Amino acid sequence: MTNHETRRQILYWRLLAGVFTGDQQPTLEQASAGIVDDLGLPLAVLDPGISIDNVVQRYPEMQAEFDNLDFSEAGDTGTRDAGTGDAGTEAEPSEAVAATPHSIGAADVRTAALVSKLLLNVFATGSGQVSATQLAGWQSDAQWLRRCLGEEQAGSVQGVLTGLEGELVSRMRLREVLADPHLAAQLTPSMSLIEQLLRDKHNLSGVALANAKRLIRRYIDEVAEVLRTQVQQTSVGTVDRSVPPKRILRNLDVDRTIWKNLPNWNPQDERLYVDRLYYRQTAKRTVPARMIVVVDQSGSMVDSMVNCTILASIFAGLPKVDVHLIAYDTRALDLTPWVHDPFEVLLRTNLGGGNDGPIAMAMAQPKITDPKNTVLVWISDFYEFDRSQPLFESMEAVHRSGVKLIPVGSVNSSGHQSVNPWFRERFKALGTPVLSGRIQKLVHELKNFLD
Repeated sequence: MTNHETRRQILYWRLLAGVFTGDQQPTLEQASAGIVDDLGLPLAVLDPGISIDNVVQRYPEMQAEFDNLDFSEAGDTGTRDAGTGDAGTEAEPSEAVAATPHSIGAADVRTAALVSKLLLNVFATGSGQVSATQLAGWQSDAQWLRRCLGEEQAGSVQGVLTGLEGELVSRMRLREVLADPHLAAQLTPSMSLIEQLLRDKHNLSGVALANAKRLIRRYIDEVAEVLRTQVQQTSVGTVDRSVPPKRILRNLDVDRTIWKNLPNWNPQDERLYVDRLYYRQTAKRTVPARMIVVVDQSGSMVDSMVNCTILASIFAGLPKVDVHLIAYDTRALDLTPWVHDPFEVLLRTNLGGGNDGPIAMAMAQPKITDPKNTVLVWISDFYEFDRSQPLFESMEAVHRSGVKLIPVGSVNSSGHQSVNPWFRERFKALGTPVLSGRIQKLVHELKNFLD
């Protein structure tokens, strides 16, 4: 075992001890301090209380190293170096890798130190009370990890990161932080924080409530900006393809007319004989499409509820779209008057409680006056227990009447989803599979219906 390999193993043993036991091992700490000193790295790399942002602020020359951390290639450096000999030109690549011993260099040890710093900051969250500054530092470090992993790999750990952030938020004395404008200003809005604020909003007042509302509003604005860009290209109300084109010169589609009549081309006299003219469809949709969004308020659906409430407000701002919004637990609440303002909608919701889907369906059905021009988006985990059968039967009847039914299990970035398998199988058999995953899928489905 080489000296470099030994030093790298010490750093990784320290990483494992920190993540899985949460305790510092004096021997490993002392040895690691010597290693980073030899590498010319600051001891701040070993301090879990210092965020990556603070490290690069104190040592700007290290920013490029953290920016370029590539987890997928971190362990291959030595292999590439060792594979530059002549033997690699004769053997197959896989054989060369197998035959060449993995040589660990100083660069690998340095990479191990930086990777350990990032992973310990994110995954060794410790115990006890968390301050607003610590939460902001953790959120920043988690963002560094997402950037290093890249979009695809970051998606695979998003659920873990969401869980860790939720745990940190729960360990923070949120009410005391919100009551202090200076501390509240350090909070970065996130889904975990918004969920906690929505759960606790009835216990807040004065400055704390004002700061909570400001954070919720800021988060909504940030999410809405992203979603609005995705919805902007929707050509709602521009063309109604069910109306035949008006046969006037202005609507003549010259290119299509020529293309369709090409079989009539006569090469002898070099003329194209047109036996049919084609026109563009320009009739505008005159009857607004109706979108009914029904949201389950149970705590497990908070991600989807927030995202879909914001999405509903964006569609409500489009021409020729009539959006209705219903929230339910054991009671149903018609939030349509506030559908343009997701902030007001979220403040009026109550997370938690049971489910009674048939009550929400009883409120939604009278809103369906033109089934073929209506889309019903139902957001829930569909755990209805003894009301499962009547809810599914009513949904099946709505679907067969011509309504576009979109059951939504979860639309969030965590990738976690838990939908009642009983409903999942029946929706699939009905031809309306439960939609889960990124909210872009729901945007795509709605645009297809409205276009």
